[in-house]
Amino acid sequence: MNMLSIDINCQQNDFSLSITKDLQLNGILGVLGHSGSGKTTLLKTIAGLKTQAIGKLTFNNIALMNSELNTFIPCEQRQISLVFQEGRLFPHLNVLENLNFAHKRCQSPSLNLTEIIELTEISHLINKKVTEISGGEKQRVALARAILAEPKLLLLDEPLSALDQNSKTALIQLLKKVHSQLSIPMIYVSHNIDEIQQLADDLLVLKSGKVFHYGPVHQVIHQLNNSGLIPQQTSLCLPILSTDEQHGLHRLQVTDQQIILLPTENTNLSQDNKSVRCFIFASDISLAVQEPSQSSIINQLKAQILAITTDKHQTLVTLQCGQHSFFASISLFSLERLQLQKNQWVFMQFKAGAVRTLKGETRVNNG
Repeated sequence: MNMLSIDINCQQNDFSLSITKDLQLNGILGVLGHSGSGKTTLLKTIAGLKTQAIGKLTFNNIALMNSELNTFIPCEQRQISLVFQEGRLFPHLNVLENLNFAHKRCQSPSLNLTEIIELTEISHLINKKVTEISGGEKQRVALARAILAEPKLLLLDEPLSALDQNSKTALIQLLKKVHSQLSIPMIYVSHNIDEIQQLADDLLVLKSGKVFHYGPVHQVIHQLNNSGLIPQQTSLCLPILSTDEQHGLHRLQVTDQQIILLPTENTNLSQDNKSVRCFIFASDISLAVQEPSQSSIINQLKAQILAITTDKHQTLVTLQCGQHSFFASISLFSLERLQLQKNQWVFMQFKAGAVRTLKGETRVNNG
């Protein structure tokens, strides 16, 4: 089990990052927050680039920093790699030379250069100049270079922010593959909840330099539904029962008796995928007190109301369907007209196209 223990304070002009938290890094930890919340400052402190930070920072029982004991391990000795959003490759070196720079600096290399090139799918780029490759390709090279340093922890600071949608989807799949094959713990910073929902196992949310939420990714996303930080939504990870090629639909299991239909064009799945992460905006789910019939809306699930929260003229209804929580945003008028109450059984409806993966962007609300 990889454990990162943080008890730090980092003052920078009029901003202060103050975190005391033990973080389990057995998978990929997402870090979410709006601009100025302290995400990059946290990564730089972990990497050893913020020398003004005070407190304690321990990774797997190794003290990276302890200001009381005057302990500070320099960044180059921490065995922590940091991938920035712009890659930061050496422009005077070609791709292979960039990779060799990291590989040769590793004191006891155990990774094979050729295998990492194949893993990150950059074989066709190795003789090209850095100035000749695209943004997505640069991030693949930066990732390969970071891996070749053989870090005990990999930090990623918004690596997809400058990429187009197809490049983002491809790089997320690559990060999943790298983590699966090499088992490197990762901390992935983003202000795009879509990316984190697809990639992270756990989620740390920062707000004004402090921890706002921390826990399993789907659970924390649901906790944020009343925060104003993200659009209200249902976050799910569901098994794929089958694929209807004729109609272009995946059949996802919600309960033993109930399924969700997801358009295949909304996903980028390999044949090895047994499940899919998806989300549904609360505004895309409608409620009915009687089972709908003769409707073009093909996703219809029976669920029980767990909670009703009203804010001015809008209502967020929390529902339970099997082991999964769902969230529907309806008007106060609809709530009163349907006379909805806690513990009542209702029917949820939403179009197949409302079930989303990484298609389209959903950023943190900066309001």
